[in-house]
Amino acid sequence: MSPLAGLAARQWRDYCAREPGTCFADPGFTLDLRQAYELQGAVSALRVAAGDRVIGYKVGCTGPGTTTQFGMPGPIRGHLYESEVRRNGVALDAADFASLAIEGEMALRIGEDGEIAAAFPAIELHHFVFRAPHKTLVELVANNGLNAGIVLPADGWLSARARAMGRARLSVQIGDRCAGSGALWPLPGGAAASVDWLRQHLSEFRLALTPGQIVLSGTPLGLYPVVPGDNVIVFFDNEPVVRCSIV
Repeated sequence: MSPLAGLAARQWRDYCAREPGTCFADPGFTLDLRQAYELQGAVSALRVAAGDRVIGYKVGCTGPGTTTQFGMPGPIRGHLYESEVRRNGVALDAADFASLAIEGEMALRIGEDGEIAAAFPAIELHHFVFRAPHKTLVELVANNGLNAGIVLPADGWLSARARAMGRARLSVQIGDRCAGSGALWPLPGGAAASVDWLRQHLSEFRLALTPGQIVLSGTPLGLYPVVPGDNVIVFFDNEPVVRCSIV
């Protein structure tokens, strides 16, 4: 077994045990960014071989909230998996996650022509764990952008485009407080900027977006830890669109 294969197997075991990225706590453990993406890809191959399916990608560490919070600029990307798609209103068991945290952000669906066919709010779930002494893009990438799944809105929103591509505000409410509110898109070029960057980056690893895939465009807001008893709602302007509860 090659060193990469052995490390990918360890990463996958750790993820299944809800202890992601233990290798980064090992003294002297190092990777460069290219190796971190190769490790992410090797873990993805193991997940697919075990019966999961890649349904899209996330773009992360782009908006002012998360770049300030993490102390490092992106963008980075990670895989999204079919087994971790949840539907609107889901009750999430906090014990199924390692330090659960959420982002509210805009998701995109790629159409048959390869262009953006729909845009809608979603909740991204995270295992909010860094193990190295200092946060790095390498650890973030190797751990798939900390992604732990997504919560999608009701079906009617999954085909929305014109309305969601306009000028509006995105807000995250946790319990009775507004955790954050801002513009829809984290990059100056809007939705297209996230997709264009992702296409280019995927091509460097001989990957490509395909029709029907979902792209999380990144959040202009922050990453918010949640605990049992919290109720999370993401608003599009003043309309509650997607929600989950933590138990």
